[in-house]
Order: sequence, then structure tokens, then C-alpha cells
Amino acid sequence: MNEEFIKQKKFWNREAKNFDSIYSHEKNKIKNLLDSIFRWDMYKRYEYAMEASKPISNRMFLDVGCGTGLYSLSLAKDNAQKVVGIDISETMIKICQNRANQEGLNGKCLFIQTDLINYMPVEKFDVCIGIGLFDYIKEPLPVLAKMKTLIRDKAIMSFPRAKTWRSVLRMLRLALKGCNVYFYTKTSIENLLKKAGFKKYDFKKIGQLYCVIVNSS
Repeated sequence: MNEEFIKQKKFWNREAKNFDSIYSHEKNKIKNLLDSIFRWDMYKRYEYAMEASKPISNRMFLDVGCGTGLYSLSLAKDNAQKVVGIDISETMIKICQNRANQEGLNGKCLFIQTDLINYMPVEKFDVCIGIGLFDYIKEPLPVLAKMKTLIRDKAIMSFPRAKTWRSVLRMLRLALKGCNVYFYTKTSIENLLKKAGFKKYDFKKIGQLYCVIVNSS
């Protein structure tokens, strides 16, 4: 387990509840207002990913970097056959497991503490989701290449855009908390996708993000 991995794991164990509040809105009115102004693209990428996941019914999904389970649980509620969520943070995984239990979704959801490189499933998935994942991966190519081996249909991903006003502020803010964050240009993403073996992909710019759908073929 390298130093980068250990730092990320510690960071997400500490920040799990704070991160979750971005979506649960369990903050005071001022902080919720600031989220709606400065993090609106995070809410839009959720809408984008859920729409891009269709058809959902009776299909298999892998949610890489599942966090507190927003995407995994939503897919399960929309009648996915099975959803596997993986994350390096045991705190995140415990939150996911508790929510799946509370919402009666244990039969459709499985949450595992691991990273994608070390995850060895016995089956392929129709769709792989990597939303808010590549922000924190220093070497994304092996992860993208592993994704390609696991999907039958497509992968849905997001990448934070480089050289935006928010990228510098975010880098400084997270550095103070001991977390590295990485940013991408459209060209750098295209190069990574090609090296990973993806030939067909579609980009959409949403605020400070690139959202990407890639086909398995």
C-alpha cells in the first residue's frame, strides 16, 4: 500500500460525513446556499450519470469510488439487477451498508472496501461508474484499462477540468487537509482513453467538469 493510497484513505475516512452533507443538505442555510452556487455541477453530474445509465432495469452496475452510496443506491432503487460499490474508505463503506440495510436494498447492493486494481470480480458489468473518482488518482491509466476489461456496455466518468478558477482554490484547500487532487484537459483525457483501449467516447462539459461516456467496443 503506497503513501498516496494511505493519504487518500485517511482523508476519506475523516471527510465521509462532510462529503455526504453536500448531497444530503444537512448543513445550515448559508452552507447549503454556497453549495448551490459553487457546487451546482456536482448535482448536474449526478443527473447526467443517472440518465446515461439507462436502461437500468435488470442490469449489472459497478460503482467505483462509491462514496456514501448516492449512485449505487439510486440505481438499486431504479431496479438494477445488482450494484457493486467499491471504495477505499471503510467509513464510506459502512455508511453505504447501513443505508442499504435501512432502505431494504441489501439484496441488490454489495459494498466492498477495495480499490479497482485489487478488485477481482468473477463477472462483468453492463455499466461502470467512476464519478468523482479520477480527481484523486495520480495514475489513472491502469484504472481506465481495468475498467475496460470489466464492462459489457459502457463506462460513465467525470474529470475535473484543469486551468479553471476553482481548480487552484480546490488544490490549495485539499492540500491543507493532506489530500492530493488532479485535473485534466480534454486532450489529456482523450489520450488516456485511447491508451486504455477505448475507441468511442462522448464528452460533455458541465461547469468545472468533463463528463464522459465511453463504449466498451
